[in-house]
Amino acid sequence: MSILIDNSSNVVVQGITGGEGKFHTEQMKRYGTNVVAGVTPGKGGTEVLGLPVYNSIKEAASLHEIDVAVIFVPAKFAKDAILESVDNGIDLVVCITENIPVHDMSQVYRYVKNYTDSQLIGPNCPGVISPGSSKAGILPGDVFNEGNIGIVSRSGTLTYEISSELTDSGLGQSTVVGIGGDQIVGTNFVDVLKDFDRDSETELIVLVGEIGGTEEELAAEYIDENLSTPTLGYIAGFSAPKGKRMGHAGAIVSGEEGTAETKANVLEDHGVPVGRSPSELAELAAEALKS
Repeated sequence: MSILIDNSSNVVVQGITGGEGKFHTEQMKRYGTNVVAGVTPGKGGTEVLGLPVYNSIKEAASLHEIDVAVIFVPAKFAKDAILESVDNGIDLVVCITENIPVHDMSQVYRYVKNYTDSQLIGPNCPGVISPGSSKAGILPGDVFNEGNIGIVSRSGTLTYEISSELTDSGLGQSTVVGIGGDQIVGTNFVDVLKDFDRDSETELIVLVGEIGGTEEELAAEYIDENLSTPTLGYIAGFSAPKGKRMGHAGAIVSGEEGTAETKANVLEDHGVPVGRSPSELAELAAEALKS
């Protein structure tokens, strides 16, 4: 079993005629994802990779059953693309686009949370993959393997590195979710932890965090008080200088707060073992699954 997507999920790609959209649509199809259509305003009636292209989500949804929308449009159009998908009742919206203005995302976040039943992953995220089944986004399928470890991560690159280390150690994943590292994202750690805890085939959860913000601390409290599934942690950025932005918009350390060390300590204080390297995390995962 997986969370969010599986081999029955029907996917539409917004921005399919652009370079990134076309490339990753092809990769998703090769992985086995059931991509049914694409959307690019003004390109309706054409085809890309054998898929019909429509001018709007509304038009596509009137002709296809759609469960997931993956967004590759430029940042200035991303707000409207997200709203178009949720307004047409698409359950899961995965926004890969980066550099979306914070003001736009603030409006989008409130609207999606308060007025729709849709779930938004991202923006500035690698997406979601259920190994051996389906992927929505830009995750490289070859580093993942079917298994029983659920991964939720703020960092795209670390998502691949941690998953690869687990796979090389003979440990597979049920679902891997890259939630994105921006200051405002549609889905946080706790949202995904809840889903994994309800998934009968996810026997271990790995939370991959990074410096900045308080999301890892909030997740630690939730895990301690509510989660029944064993959970491990990994935090990137032990050598990051304070006060300097590192990678994502959310990865800024202020004073003693938000450092990798403080986050790791909080997780461990709440009963979540933290690996200090990907290889150590894989060792902890192997031990946890044996017990």
